[in-house]
Amino acid sequence: MVPRPHNHGAGHSCEGDHDHHDTPEMGLQYSLYSKIDKDNLECLNESTEGSGKLVFKPWEERLNFGTYVESDADEELLFNIPFTGNIKLKGIVLIGSEDDSHPAKMRLFKNRPHMTFDDVTVPADQEFEMQPDINGSLEYSTKVVTFNNVHHLSIHIPSNFGSDQTRIYYIGLRGEFFESHHHGVTICTYEAKPNMSDHKNPLSDTVSHGIQ
Repeated sequence: MVPRPHNHGAGHSCEGDHDHHDTPEMGLQYSLYSKIDKDNLECLNESTEGSGKLVFKPWEERLNFGTYVESDADEELLFNIPFTGNIKLKGIVLIGSEDDSHPAKMRLFKNRPHMTFDDVTVPADQEFEMQPDINGSLEYSTKVVTFNNVHHLSIHIPSNFGSDQTRIYYIGLRGEFFESHHHGVTICTYEAKPNMSDHKNPLSDTVSHGIQ
């Protein structure tokens, strides 16, 4: 049996992570992949262009090992994931290979579009020390208060278990989706320079305009 994740020290939260069983409801719970703006999804350091998008797929296809993303120059991967609305992220499942190419750490950043590897030096909103998972039995629970109202999620994979390259077959996102509502700024109009004729004081005919 795949070992349960556990807390590995300060700053690396795995609290609430748990094994779960495959049920028909799982496909609905992990449906946020369909709310990703895949045309604008970026995966940095992928060995094959466009392969990073392929790991965000239906729960029922999570064990399809014919599609995957593999890192190129080193073991790092960075996903920039825009959504078509706002999400409340509750948990992540990641399926890797059973060898040393499986990710060993995962770092999450909220609402920081177009991150690069230079940007990941800042503290992450949440980090996880990972355990090998080849069938999607482990969920890494996020801090829901932090990952509420998310329109962009960045996932940084800084290391694996010793391989030169990192390989990922599936990333599942569990949570809630909310449509974005864009309202034009039509409620209030501010004048840069008041037009005095539009603000005529009805007492101006009888009251002096200055004090000598």
